[in-house]
Amino acid sequence: MGIAARITRIAAAASLIAATLTSDIALAQRVPRGPPALQAEFREFLVPFRQALRANDPAGVAAHTRLPMIYNGAARDQAYFQRTIYRDLFTARNRTCLQTARPVYERDGEGTDSFLMFCGHVIFVFTKKQDGFRFADTGVDD
Repeated sequence: MGIAARITRIAAAASLIAATLTSDIALAQRVPRGPPALQAEFREFLVPFRQALRANDPAGVAAHTRLPMIYNGAARDQAYFQRTIYRDLFTARNRTCLQTARPVYERDGEGTDSFLMFCGHVIFVFTKKQDGFRFADTGVDD
């Protein structure tokens, strides 16, 4: 392969890298953060929620969860949450991830404010209602 072909390949690779970095930076700048007061309220909620996760405390996490919760097609109470849902959703990997995951703000068409946290293929959804923020749901991150 000649020098001109090598230079062309290097230039193409550099352009691809630059485009990828630029799109990542643009995407990071577009991630909604939410109103400052709402961010502060969510951060305040996260402190005890994360403490319960660090302690691997199903009852503590349940205390910060909107219950009953729809899980596997049925409304589930606190006992079911602590016994089954906690074990299924809050694996060691997800508990670790939720300690540092960056919340993404979202407001739905009905005006409900939420923060989403992405851990692997699981989206953890925290919604705000009259009683404040609570863990409310999960989704699949494709």
